[in-house]
Amino acid sequence: METEKTDKTDYVAAIDMGSNSFHMVIGRIAQGELQLLDKLAEKVQLGAGLLTSGRLSKCSQEAALDCLVMYRQRLAGIPPGNVRVVGTNALRMAKNSSEFIERAEELLGHSVDIISGVEEARLIYLGVAHSLSDDGNSRLVIDIGGGSTEFIAGRKFEPRCMESLHLGCVTFMDRFFKGGKITRNKFDRAVLEARREVLTIQRSFEQVGWDE
Repeated sequence: METEKTDKTDYVAAIDMGSNSFHMVIGRIAQGELQLLDKLAEKVQLGAGLLTSGRLSKCSQEAALDCLVMYRQRLAGIPPGNVRVVGTNALRMAKNSSEFIERAEELLGHSVDIISGVEEARLIYLGVAHSLSDDGNSRLVIDIGGGSTEFIAGRKFEPRCMESLHLGCVTFMDRFFKGGKITRNKFDRAVLEARREVLTIQRSFEQVGWDE
């Protein structure tokens, strides 16, 4: 008796190609609800070295493509319309992002969307809002990524104020802590720069406010 093939028409998948890590989630729509089936994360540091050259290095591109090879295997059988692949800060900033995107699309068999910082913030907020209890409180959500940090203030499923700043663990490592060496002077400079960036959005967020 032949093994019955799994029907994956009700499967959905998303890949987030971040500056520090790549993430993939696979779910299944059952009776109108999303069931999480699989969740993967790989630290590829696509944005490493971007600050000095403005380009994605060959090494970081190869590490990223190796990760996508693994992800592609998990996508087998899922309809193209049920898969979304997005790129964030590193691919927004890199001068040679188009050549990487072309290789990534060919490898995955799915198109890649490079989303804006504000759109990234919106999606982050929705992800958090759907994972928390709907208590009616307003909330501030902060997502620290590899190349950018998103700030979102909202209530329930509605973001009210969204910003994306060029603060990230990869970009700050590149800029202030080359070779992984941390000194008091370098640390203080990094903190000062982060404060300067946050000051540009502080007033607008304080005006909106948040409970948690």
